[in-house]
Amino acid sequence: MLNSRSYFSIFNNKKTIINLLKLQLRKIAIQPMDEIKFDNLALRTLPIDPVEENYVRTVSGACFSKVKPTPVKNPKLVACSLDALKLIDIDEELAKEKQLAEVFSGNVLLPGMDPAAHCYCGHQFGYFSGQLGDGATMYLGEVINKKNERWELQFKGAGKTPFSRTADGRKVLRSSIREFLCSEAIFYLGIPTTRAGTCVTSDDYVIRDIFYDGNPKRERCTIITRIAQSFIRFGSFEIFKTIDPMTSRKGPSVGRIDILTTLLNYVISTFYPEIQEKHKSNDEDRYAAFFEEIVKRTASLVAHWQCVGWCHGVLNTDNMSIIGVTIDYGPYGFMDRYDPDFICNGSDDSGRYSYKQQPTICKWNCGKLAEALAPLLPIAKSRTILNKFDEEFERVYINKMRQKFGLLQKQLQSDKDLFETFFNTMQETGADFTNSFRALSLIHLPNTKDFEQSIRLFISTILDQCCDAEEWKFLNKSSVDERTFGLLQQLAGTNRSLLSQFGFSPELLENESIKREKAKELEKMTNESKRKDDEKAWRTFLAMYIDRLKKEIDGDVEKLNVERVRIMKQNNPRMVLRNYLAQRAIDQAEKDDYSEVRTLLEELKHPYDGSDQDTIQLPKPDETTTGAEALPPTTDTSQKHATGACLKPTIYESKAPSNASRIRVT
Repeated sequence: MLNSRSYFSIFNNKKTIINLLKLQLRKIAIQPMDEIKFDNLALRTLPIDPVEENYVRTVSGACFSKVKPTPVKNPKLVACSLDALKLIDIDEELAKEKQLAEVFSGNVLLPGMDPAAHCYCGHQFGYFSGQLGDGATMYLGEVINKKNERWELQFKGAGKTPFSRTADGRKVLRSSIREFLCSEAIFYLGIPTTRAGTCVTSDDYVIRDIFYDGNPKRERCTIITRIAQSFIRFGSFEIFKTIDPMTSRKGPSVGRIDILTTLLNYVISTFYPEIQEKHKSNDEDRYAAFFEEIVKRTASLVAHWQCVGWCHGVLNTDNMSIIGVTIDYGPYGFMDRYDPDFICNGSDDSGRYSYKQQPTICKWNCGKLAEALAPLLPIAKSRTILNKFDEEFERVYINKMRQKFGLLQKQLQSDKDLFETFFNTMQETGADFTNSFRALSLIHLPNTKDFEQSIRLFISTILDQCCDAEEWKFLNKSSVDERTFGLLQQLAGTNRSLLSQFGFSPELLENESIKREKAKELEKMTNESKRKDDEKAWRTFLAMYIDRLKKEIDGDVEKLNVERVRIMKQNNPRMVLRNYLAQRAIDQAEKDDYSEVRTLLEELKHPYDGSDQDTIQLPKPDETTTGAEALPPTTDTSQKHATGACLKPTIYESKAPSNASRIRVT
């Protein structure tokens, strides 16, 4: 280390000296993390761009380009997930706020970190977009932890890369908090996902026009640290694509079958070692086994999304993980009220990535991966394998639904009809997706001592999960004015294909027509009339459900019921990361108060916990509440583990307030 005299002899500049001293102090501060072991296999195996300058360009013949994070002013830790950080051997002793802020802002690199931006392409909203790449993210290296597990580290929002196009490579506080929280929320729900270790903000700012409506604002530059076995995605294999007939774009490494082979062999040997070992002597069999496995993993993944009512929002091929985990959290959303046409992305005008479309789109994306692998795996063979997607999705989805409904003794074909009736009833009554499923465990098996009381409690609870008349009218209000709707109908009558140019599709136009008819029917609806209709609908479902539960009884009914409720509560979360909860945390964080981000993270760690439904304890008449509006907006969770079905839920467990449906995420 240079002494102070040496500094002065080299630099006659006070500011430079102070900055160098600060850097030395930062390095001393993070020394305890120096023992983290890096082994950057991806960079040793895959070709690296020979151009070292960091400017926007087409990167051909390479999978990575070396980059450096852009430092930020005064980094501050918003939150960290200790459970995620332990994957890279950072425990409570090392997880000091100042250290985490310096290292995971990109201001100081640990020994062994070797930042690089990954090159990939993608089909975006169905069209091939050519080169995309890590425009706001960068690979930092791969940690081999004390359990001998390999975990890749990645920054998101750390500055420009060759793939930043016209952007600045930065992310802001609101989007970073959303990704940080949802990465961990999805993990604790038991769904495969990338992890988020830290969220660090700063005193640097960028300008963002949130809704692209000409109203830009200054927002803090914020960086999150992401952790996964790999961030390679379907689009990584599309850099070799020939000219697309629709968009006239091609991959930057078109024709480089040698790199395609290297990349595919790297993925299989590193992340699918059992396939590598089983088929090491036959390339085509190995590639076919790999493709079948990723098809099945993807089908299973989207089945789990559907079962918790979660929408990704941007299911482009560049947002599909090659190891079958949830990746890239942008305009995602958990459904509040059940709606199969739910669109979480305000930019998805055509509804391509709506809730009900997700399985179809994921299968379509697997088909695009098959096309990318065609030089090594015959397309006829991969298309045959692709047919297994539907079978795997159905298997995982139905098995999960049986657990959510507590149907553990028998598997009947008619169960699908029961599930469909439940979904239809939720849609018909505007019921909350998460809480309606959770309420099912209130219903005890027939012939148990509390069966009749449990039915009354279920009806009372489920009716409180249905929206009121005014909200129902708002939700069924057409978003298109009368004149525009008439013009769109005329256009559809002459040339339906032109609808897409106006952000519509025949299906969306039909949905608008249905909404208009529905709105007319609802004009005279009152809260009393709606609640009466809702009760009738739910009692119809309930009769069907009770008939099915009778077929479950075999042996000690009380013991069966206890086990059934236990399984149901392990599969029906009491809470999810609703958009309004995330926004509430963001609003506080933008005022430099990060407490709600951290509190919400702690809640999300226990989505299934709580003994709120273990016993039947009906409230007295004067204790009964009539909906979420009667609940105090408290964050106090001290009572949440108490026993008693009449326990008031916390804000995290309550159905969303009526204005939550107006939150728009792009």
